[in-house]
Amino acid sequence: MLGELRPRLARVQGISLFLQNVQDVRLGGRLSSAQYQYTVVDANLDELTQWAPRVLEKLRSLPQLRDVNTDQQTNGLRLDVTVDRDTAARLGITPQAIDDTLYDAFGQRQVATMYTQLNQYRVVLEVKPEFQMNPSQVQMLYVRTPSGAQVPLSALAKVTQAPTALSVNHQGQFPAVTISFNLAPDAALGQAVTAIDRATRDIGLPASARGSFQGTAQAFQQSLASEPFLIAFALVAVYIVLGVLYESYVHPITILSTLPSAGVGALLALLAVNTEFSIIALIGIILLIGIVKKNAIMMIDFAIEAERDEGLSTIEAIYKACLLRFRPILMTTLAALLGGVPLAIGRGAGAELRQPLGITIVGGLLFSQLLTLFTTPVIYVFLDRFTRKRQRHQLPTLQPAPQIGVS
Repeated sequence: MLGELRPRLARVQGISLFLQNVQDVRLGGRLSSAQYQYTVVDANLDELTQWAPRVLEKLRSLPQLRDVNTDQQTNGLRLDVTVDRDTAARLGITPQAIDDTLYDAFGQRQVATMYTQLNQYRVVLEVKPEFQMNPSQVQMLYVRTPSGAQVPLSALAKVTQAPTALSVNHQGQFPAVTISFNLAPDAALGQAVTAIDRATRDIGLPASARGSFQGTAQAFQQSLASEPFLIAFALVAVYIVLGVLYESYVHPITILSTLPSAGVGALLALLAVNTEFSIIALIGIILLIGIVKKNAIMMIDFAIEAERDEGLSTIEAIYKACLLRFRPILMTTLAALLGGVPLAIGRGAGAELRQPLGITIVGGLLFSQLLTLFTTPVIYVFLDRFTRKRQRHQLPTLQPAPQIGVS
């Protein structure tokens, strides 16, 4: 929708419009004209003013980004009043007196308050509006000397115009410029983050300047850094619990072998519907770790009990487990899969936040269901044979008892 509106609104003259998807949940960041933010911070304001436009132009050239803009507003004007201190000192005029005169004229000084029966009104001192339109009229002000004489400001100071920023934003008490952007139709947030990092390195920012992502982009970047540790910790925790439950260090591997197919299925589903891999999609993959392995648990648990209680062989036990556990596996998988369908195909407010979660759950469950029903028994038999073979090699070789002769 944004892609359709953007060229039409660009033809409207006299306005500048910025489009973005409104999220129900905001992950920090500034209120900007686009969905994602990248902030450049520098303790030197002049250096920041010089380098921020270069970063902006570089990011606008990236094909992964759209609607790149900045909150930097440097098109303002200011008046610099340079006081001739020698002349002012000869006349007995202090810089504070000049400052008071300027503030009385343009500072909207409140000099009194008028009270009525219904309201109160503040009395503000300033020059008439017609004397505020032209910067040259500042020199028409007069400063009072200690003797009471009026001296024109033009005789004491020089007034010049200079460009200035309309506002200076700060982050962490340092001047900062926030560059906001949207994603191109075929670009993912991870690709945009990588492209921006590469672009800022190519520019060569000074040592005092640093750039960082804010809001959703920052949360995504941090999640990418911590994702391997979270998944590894989850796998280790699952392995330990299953190892204690089955009193084996091999059978938990059979159950964990079902997880790669779920991750591949989730990524293929996102790729098939052209959906970016967002934080919500990552949450869906983490949820799959707990959902997908229940298929293997139901089969392996029954097979181990059949071997111990009924004395069945490995192949007979897993075959019986597949036959008896097929219906529960199919029912629980369909229940979870169909529960994710409304999230995947839903529309309306907040749908862009829920769809990645539903797509990953549906794709991961569907793909893993088709594979694990066939691969789990094979892996179980293979690892069981491997364990038995290793145990046979570790058993000590019994030596025959020596023959004792009878005399």
